[in-house]
Amino acid sequence: MSDRFAARLRGVERFVDRPTQRRASVLRRALRREVSRLRDPRRRAAVVILAVVFGLGVAGLVARGEAAGADARAYWAAVRIWLGGGNPYHPTGPFLPYVYPPWMLPFFAPWALLPWDVAWFVWRVGSFLLLFWTIDWAYRRRPLETAVVVALLAFPLAANLDTGNVNLHLALMLWAAQFSGPRLAGALWALATWMKWVPAPFIVLLAPRARAWGLLWLAIAASLSLLTLPLTIVQLQALFGFGPRPLRLDYLVLLWAAVPWLWRHPNPLWWIQGDGRRRLRAELAARLAAVLAAARRDDEPLGLRLGRAGRAILDRARAFLGLAGDPAD
Repeated sequence: MSDRFAARLRGVERFVDRPTQRRASVLRRALRREVSRLRDPRRRAAVVILAVVFGLGVAGLVARGEAAGADARAYWAAVRIWLGGGNPYHPTGPFLPYVYPPWMLPFFAPWALLPWDVAWFVWRVGSFLLLFWTIDWAYRRRPLETAVVVALLAFPLAANLDTGNVNLHLALMLWAAQFSGPRLAGALWALATWMKWVPAPFIVLLAPRARAWGLLWLAIAASLSLLTLPLTIVQLQALFGFGPRPLRLDYLVLLWAAVPWLWRHPNPLWWIQGDGRRRLRAELAARLAAVLAAARRDDEPLGLRLGRAGRAILDRARAFLGLAGDPAD
């Protein structure tokens, strides 16, 4: 049967030009390669998990209908109220207040000038495309692990896609920072951190020199908030004027930003495994013993010991920020 089909196919190919035959050959090889990958049970499991998660997520988003987009509408309305001379932190109408630094309003302006239906379409579709790009990057490296992480973060991902909250975009900014140069990486981290302080611990995922640039950009962000001080005070009043808030599970979406760092390390969880735990305990015990031995030495003045400890801390801080080596590195 297959020989007969191949013979017929060769007969048809006589009527097709050579460039088209080459493109068809490339397509056949690509399809064979993808089918061969699906023979791996881990990839099949990953495909099933992702299909279920995406199916349930899309069904939930469609069911929400026009009720979705409350947070994105707040950003959209804040820019329009600000451009109209109003106070974006105390909006009139069915809008949530804007609670981010006033100097960030121009960042939303090009998008907010669109009509709301168009702006919401651009915001949501752009969020989907960027998220799918990161999922594709992670899936190509670790399919099953990526599917499991997406399943675990399904609720915060869907919640942010539903409300249009900027949390997902902050996670994507932290993701992009790990593939950028030091200046841009530091700027992305600083911008995300000054908008919401939750991304601050993710500085450890950046390259050492990018951490130094991040702190510099963070100081610039603080200066901009001081320059807009009257509105900054109003912003803080709006931020803390909501009263008691429920547990914000949507912030868990920021954990997605740790995937590039984890996926690029051959064994990122070594410290919770048996051998890794033993090595870590032994190293910590050795360092603690060295510190205690140095503290008990009576042949050195206390000031000298404190000075040496201070220099050691300073050296570690400089190494963390990439300032200990050659600036050309």
